[in-house]
Amino acid sequence: MLMATFLICCKSKKVSLSGTEKVNADDFFQSFTTVKTPYQVSDSIFDKEEGDSSLISYNVFTQFVTDTVITKHYPKGTKPDLYPLAKIKTEKKESYLFCKSLTDAKEILYLLCFDKSNKFIASKVLFAYDKTPGYNSFAMVDNKNTITIVHQHKSSEGELLYKKDAYVLNDAGSFTLILTESNDAAAKAVTVINPIDTLAHKHKFSGDYLIDKKNFISIRDGRNASSFLFFIHFEKDEGNCNGELKGEAKFNSPTNAQFHGNSDPCTINFSFGINKITMKEVEGCGNHRDIKCFFDGTFMKKKEVKPKAVKKKGKSL
Repeated sequence: MLMATFLICCKSKKVSLSGTEKVNADDFFQSFTTVKTPYQVSDSIFDKEEGDSSLISYNVFTQFVTDTVITKHYPKGTKPDLYPLAKIKTEKKESYLFCKSLTDAKEILYLLCFDKSNKFIASKVLFAYDKTPGYNSFAMVDNKNTITIVHQHKSSEGELLYKKDAYVLNDAGSFTLILTESNDAAAKAVTVINPIDTLAHKHKFSGDYLIDKKNFISIRDGRNASSFLFFIHFEKDEGNCNGELKGEAKFNSPTNAQFHGNSDPCTINFSFGINKITMKEVEGCGNHRDIKCFFDGTFMKKKEVKPKAVKKKGKSL
């Protein structure tokens, strides 16, 4: 009886995750408290002081989560303090883990997703701590595992302004935006960030093709002359139907190219004309757009403005 009690106590003893040695996957996942949906968490969690006993070291964290989750948002070499917050088990046996990441300069709440074999499949920043007075954020996972993120603040007139985005984790292991809603004119007018804007564009077809600032295709040089990199962003139906995709396409003729998705059936044709490009979705790109719109249309090439040459003044005699 004494031996049985001793074994039970040893088994229930919490294993420290703050070191550098390898730990068991069960110990890692059990450090997150299981919660039921609907579950909501706000940025007030950053006001809570965490004890060293719950700390997950960067070395242990990266045994289970790819380090690019952290390096995307922190300077090179930064190893933030990581703390487990909560865990949700879905009907598909997936695990959604909420994890705080803290440095003196930046505090982030991550959502980490694992499959039923505890293999890491995706991550998402739910929100970062905004210390601006009057600004706050919260996130919620409902009974259908829809992830909703809300940012809100009061206007100078006292009106509560908000921006709400809802996502689902798709079968390809990435997040699909299914809803965007806001009563904040400034939030609606946010400029789209082009992630390949600064890459080389020496190929004759490289450049920016657009309908307007929120409907464009950027083409940049590929690894060789037979391929190119692209970034597509579109907003149709007054912003109610959106799509975005980054990838690499390969030429199958001098003026035609095609993109094939690596993790889904998405296929897009690109046809180049004189200062224009026509895009047509061939097969299922639903993971990258809303349901009622497609990757299609003709976009005109934006004329590149070259800097004027500076005339050198001659030496005075």
